[in-house]
Amino acid sequence: MRLNGKTALVTGGVRGIGRAIVLDLAKAGANIVTCTRQGGEPATTLEKELREIGGEHHVATADVTRPQDIDALVGECERRWGRLDIVVNNAGAISHVPFAELTAHEWHKVVDTGLTATAMVIQRALPLLGEGSSVINIGSKVATVGLPLRVHYTAAKAGLIGLTRSLAKELGGRGIRVNLVAPGPVETEAGVPDDVRERYRRMIAIGRMGRPEEIATVVTFLAGEQAAFINGETINVDGGI
Repeated sequence: MRLNGKTALVTGGVRGIGRAIVLDLAKAGANIVTCTRQGGEPATTLEKELREIGGEHHVATADVTRPQDIDALVGECERRWGRLDIVVNNAGAISHVPFAELTAHEWHKVVDTGLTATAMVIQRALPLLGEGSSVINIGSKVATVGLPLRVHYTAAKAGLIGLTRSLAKELGGRGIRVNLVAPGPVETEAGVPDDVRERYRRMIAIGRMGRPEEIATVVTFLAGEQAAFINGETINVDGGI
């Protein structure tokens, strides 16, 4: 799967699944602008890895819930390349709160990051997207099964399914594809308690949690020409949970 010369914007690309996506796209030949809300060591080490891979890349500091930060992020892509071929909306937020105690502030923090910002990034990037472009939203398996204590997170991820389907129909005539990747439980650098890992192991048909790289390869596939007739789809990457 080669993406030589393609340009990509990946939100939330410094840690976990987002970082794996950035690195996989870069290895496939894409030039990338990505972002994090905070700099620090993860951003620094990502920049180093990207330099070793080669290509034109930039790690920005941006909060995608702020319209001015979205403008700056997409503006950076426009300044560098004048176009975008790939947009990956990975930025998200999560917290664990009983519904009876869920505040409006906490609701908006999670929904605005995971759903509203995705719509706003796509809208702002639209003038840079042309025939053959691919938009990939990162959802979650929980969108269709639900989880206690995560009503706001589940609602945001479920909203991404509708957003993806509607935009696929609205933008398909312009040659812009919009798809969603829905990961199941994935091991990241944050680590997973042994009891949780064991519970997931029993729930997942393949007998283990996923790895960020296994999500990233699906994103890279959807970004390329091999997926040219896939549009409006939700692809579950969950090991058969």
